[in-house]
Amino acid sequence: MATQSLSSLLSISSSSSLRSLGRYFSWGRAINRFSTSVAVEEPIRPTVQIDYTQLLINGQFVDAASGKTFPTLDPRTGEVIAHVAEGDTEDVNRAVSAARKAFDEGPWPKMTPYERSCIIYRFADLLEKHRNEVAALETWDNGKPYEQAANVEIPLVIRTFRYYAGWADKIHGLTVPADGPYHVQTLHEPIGVAGQLVPWNFPLLIYSWKVGPALACGNTMVLKTAELTPLSALYVSKLFLEAGLPPGVLNVISGFGPTAGAALCSHMDVDKLDFTGSTDTGKIVLGLASKSNLKKVTLELGGKSPIIVCEDADVDLAVEHAHSAVFFNQGQCCCAGSRTFVHESIYNEFVEKAKARALKRVVGDPFKKGVEQGPQINGEQFKKILNYIRSGIESGATLEYGGERVGSKGYYIQPTVFSNVEDNMLIAKEEIFGPVQSILKFKTLDEVIRRANTTQYGLAAGVFTKNINTANTLTRALHVGTVWINCYFVFDAAIPFGGNKMSGNGREKGMNGLSNYLQVKAVVTPLKNPAWL
Repeated sequence: MATQSLSSLLSISSSSSLRSLGRYFSWGRAINRFSTSVAVEEPIRPTVQIDYTQLLINGQFVDAASGKTFPTLDPRTGEVIAHVAEGDTEDVNRAVSAARKAFDEGPWPKMTPYERSCIIYRFADLLEKHRNEVAALETWDNGKPYEQAANVEIPLVIRTFRYYAGWADKIHGLTVPADGPYHVQTLHEPIGVAGQLVPWNFPLLIYSWKVGPALACGNTMVLKTAELTPLSALYVSKLFLEAGLPPGVLNVISGFGPTAGAALCSHMDVDKLDFTGSTDTGKIVLGLASKSNLKKVTLELGGKSPIIVCEDADVDLAVEHAHSAVFFNQGQCCCAGSRTFVHESIYNEFVEKAKARALKRVVGDPFKKGVEQGPQINGEQFKKILNYIRSGIESGATLEYGGERVGSKGYYIQPTVFSNVEDNMLIAKEEIFGPVQSILKFKTLDEVIRRANTTQYGLAAGVFTKNINTANTLTRALHVGTVWINCYFVFDAAIPFGGNKMSGNGREKGMNGLSNYLQVKAVVTPLKNPAWL
């Protein structure tokens, strides 16, 4: 399967890309300010069955030790989809014990790397076979458009697992020359039992970023799902068992952060933690790791990513990418381009075109064909976003479009565009995690570099310019983990991703993702009468 990144479906730089986008974006569809009422229609009933709601421990789906369950809700209505087993400390202990036994005594680390790769490939094939059901679960539980899940995200998940399946038999150490008669080699060994915590905004995509490299390196793991979106991870983990993954290698716990999450992060028999989520929770994860056994921690956290549109930029290209950068996935992206800096000479043109594009954005039932934006994940996020919008208005920013709830049921919000935004406003400083575009004005490169870097975050950035010197200047000056030039949201399996500053540490995906799950051992052997050194 050819690499399929978000950019391949979000790119607007060619007619072929535009045609492929037709399935997802509704180009040229004019709707007025209130035509997003499609969201209040009777919700479409998904055909997928909810078969897996228990914990996966040691190859078996089992109830929580306490017998407790919790509801997972449909963001379109706030109604219960299913009740899912609520894991707690005892369940985490059982899962870690199973993962430890599978690592110390089981066949997984002792398989040849090629055998491990074959199982991961078989899983990817099964996931491709069941992609429609998986996409439906992701949409039902999360609220993201079905066409986005089926045509963008699940193909990326499949590609990521195939990418790491290909790496399984290519991980090796080095022979190192030393001063003296010694043979020195390095071994790259699996780290052991990994604890993984995935977020609710991209449940399966981030699942693939963590589980893929961990398995390729020969580790076992306990994965905690986000309590808001547990269904898809449980479903696809069953496919791993069908693919031949031995019991105990992958264990899945659904539950809450303060209970199941804290127990996993504090566990003395977990060797590694990998967390994606908010910066505040990342601090807690890091603290629990340090207070227990100093386990290694990889963190991918929040962001307030700048987009810089220079005076020579292709304005139409920049408008479309900036629109996708902040509104994709209902704005619920850690690397959303939520601060759009536009040069003063093209500012008014950009604002008008950004407003016009937002007017065309189709909000509604995510299972309906042509819908670009579904509901926010839950009532808490919904209220938080509306409060930020209110803050923007009260602080003096100009509300160009949106800012209102859509319908009376579910958690739908209009795509919202602000102009005349200043750096000191909350909407320009804090992570909103919602469909709110803030457009700021700048005069010089030095000025915009300083302003773009004046943030606690450092996850990503976008640059729009026709001048390679300007692009190079900005690329090296921005304190972020990823810079996209004349594009945005290029998420290929081979491209490393992660942040600087309070956006986290470490990198996921690509070769760099393997290092999170490996440890290096040096082996030194004396040589007797060597013919050469």
